[in-house]
Amino acid sequence: MSGVAEAMHGFAEWYGRKPIGAWSAPGRVNLIGEHTDYNDGFVFPFAIDHRTAVALGDRDDRVIRVASSFTAEPVEIHVDELAPDALDGWAAYPLGVAWALGEFGADLEHVRGVDLYITSSVPVGAGLSSSAAIESAVALALDEHWGLGFDRSTLAKVGQLAENRVVGAPTGIMDQSASLLGEADAGVFLDCRSLDADVIPLGFAADGLSLLVIDTKVEHAHASGGYAARRASCEAGAHALGVDSLRDVRLDDLERAADVLDDETFRRVRHVVTENQRVLDTVRTLREHGPGAIGPFLDASHVSMRDDFEISVPELDLAVATAQAHGAIGARMTGGGFGGSAIALMIDALVPVVTREITAAFAERGYREPGIFTVHPSQGARRDA
Repeated sequence: MSGVAEAMHGFAEWYGRKPIGAWSAPGRVNLIGEHTDYNDGFVFPFAIDHRTAVALGDRDDRVIRVASSFTAEPVEIHVDELAPDALDGWAAYPLGVAWALGEFGADLEHVRGVDLYITSSVPVGAGLSSSAAIESAVALALDEHWGLGFDRSTLAKVGQLAENRVVGAPTGIMDQSASLLGEADAGVFLDCRSLDADVIPLGFAADGLSLLVIDTKVEHAHASGGYAARRASCEAGAHALGVDSLRDVRLDDLERAADVLDDETFRRVRHVVTENQRVLDTVRTLREHGPGAIGPFLDASHVSMRDDFEISVPELDLAVATAQAHGAIGARMTGGGFGGSAIALMIDALVPVVTREITAAFAERGYREPGIFTVHPSQGARRDA
């Protein structure tokens, strides 16, 4: 049963009637550009073929009720009671979106309530943005059902606001943008300052390449202190350097930055500045030489995240090193860090080899068995039924 069919079937079981529609949105892999989004920088993610689906039914009152395949009981709230401090747990993601739509100008005083049922095949805690997939699917569903007319860039901001204010995770705009703007066989090259987005063909399939995801099963939490501390370091670095954001710091400014900043803050700044350049280099190289030539930028990105930004963990380092040792074109951790997943770009024939070697390496170290699978660049959020 597909995710959409599962959502529609689950809706009928929970609510005793058929939904009026179903929408879905994908998780994402960030090919390159980590912790640059909230620094007004550049990112290059793509939507993946693991999706969250939401089935929706109308109500004749003003209550929003949400149930899912991964929780035991539904959660409900009156539209007038939507507020950041009134929402918690998993339901903060979909209900936070409903609140955030109002913050962007939706007239919530004149909408009717809805019943929602959510299913997902996006692995939770793997750094593939299961949260943005929920937010984007619900945002698109409510926007269409309530006739709000927001464009997809605005819906991405809605999802980000829900995550920042309601969930309490200080994330940037990248995840929601990838989920809403993604296209098949393409990445979303996003300028996080202007929010200009370019859809860039990736050409993995045409070149016989696969992107392998290695889910370390070390779960991370964006709302925890590590992510917030890195963001605070970036803001402190920008302030000390007299710029609005680290986007305004160039590679040739790093020598001066080393004199102005303490060692830790400097290394945080250096990661962001060099990572922005790696995104630009990756996009340029992809256009000029194809996907087989981008490996060095992926490898360098991981070293920077491991040593300068210090967001990797031993399991991620092992996955990356093992993939590189067995022929990957390039490999890096992906996502916010402190766990989650690594990615490795390789020729198709190496997928079983690298999968076997990483599994064996994890077993030898006594780590949990990783989840290893390929992903394909896929279409963004859509109405399915």
